[in-house]
Amino acid sequence: MTSTRSLFSQIALLVLIITVCVFPFYWMVTTSLKTQIVALEAPPVWIFEPTLSNYREALFEDGVLRTLINSLIIAISTTFLALVLGVPAAFALARFEFRGKKDLWFWFITNRMISPIVLALPFFLIARNLGLLDKHITLILIYLTFNLPIVIWIVTDQFRGIPYDLDEAARLEGASQFTIMRKICLPLAMPGVAVSAIFSFIFSWNELMFGLILTRSEAKTAPAMAVSFMEGYNLPYGKIMATSTLIVIPVLIFALIASKQLVRGLTMGAVK
Repeated sequence: MTSTRSLFSQIALLVLIITVCVFPFYWMVTTSLKTQIVALEAPPVWIFEPTLSNYREALFEDGVLRTLINSLIIAISTTFLALVLGVPAAFALARFEFRGKKDLWFWFITNRMISPIVLALPFFLIARNLGLLDKHITLILIYLTFNLPIVIWIVTDQFRGIPYDLDEAARLEGASQFTIMRKICLPLAMPGVAVSAIFSFIFSWNELMFGLILTRSEAKTAPAMAVSFMEGYNLPYGKIMATSTLIVIPVLIFALIASKQLVRGLTMGAVK
C-alpha cells in the first residue's frame, strides 16, 4: 500500500512539473491564435475561434520572415565556425601537453564568464568606427567569442574520455595526428560535439541584447524584432506571441534532430 501511494505521489509530482514547464508554451501558442480583443479578455478566454492573422501580419507585413532568415544565417554560421575552430582546439588541449596549457584553458573558460552587458558599449563603438553596424558578420563574430569556449569546454572533456591506447595503435599504423582526430577520436566524441552544437545554436538564436544594440534593419534578428513590437502602451500580444512561437520552432526542430546525441552527451560519464 505504501509503495502504491509513493508511486501515485511520484506520478502526481511528475504531472505537476510537466504542467508548470509546458503551460507557458501553451499560453504562448494559444495567445498567438487570438485576436487582440480576445487576448485582453479578463478572465482569460479558454475556448475561442483561432485565427492566423497574427502570423500573416507578423511574417509578411512587419518583416518577421526576414528577421527569422537573419537569425538562421547568424546562428548556423556561428555554430559552424565554433565547431570548426573549437573541435581541433579541444583535441589539442585533451591529447597534448605543452607550456601554458592550463593558462590557455582558463582563458577560454573566463571568456564565457564575462557578462555580455560589460562588452556592449565597446562592441558598439568598435562596430560603429569600422562601419560594421547592422551587419551579419558583426553578430557572427561576437556570438563566436561566447560560443567557442562552450564548444572547447564540452568537447575537450569528451576527448579526454577516449583511451590513449587508440592513438598509440593508430600511430603504429602510420596515421597522422589529423587522421587520428578525424577518423578515430571525432566519431567517438560526436555526442559531445552534438551537445556543444545545440548549445551554440540556441545561444546564438536566442541572443537579444547585441541584436538590439548592433542592428537596425538589414541584420535585425527575430528576438530583437519581437521586442520592437512593444511601443509605449501599444502591446500587440498576438503578434508578439506569434513571433515568439516562430522563434521557438527552429530550436525544437534542431533539438529533436540531435536528441539522440544530446541524451548521450548529457549522460556521458554517468555510467562507466
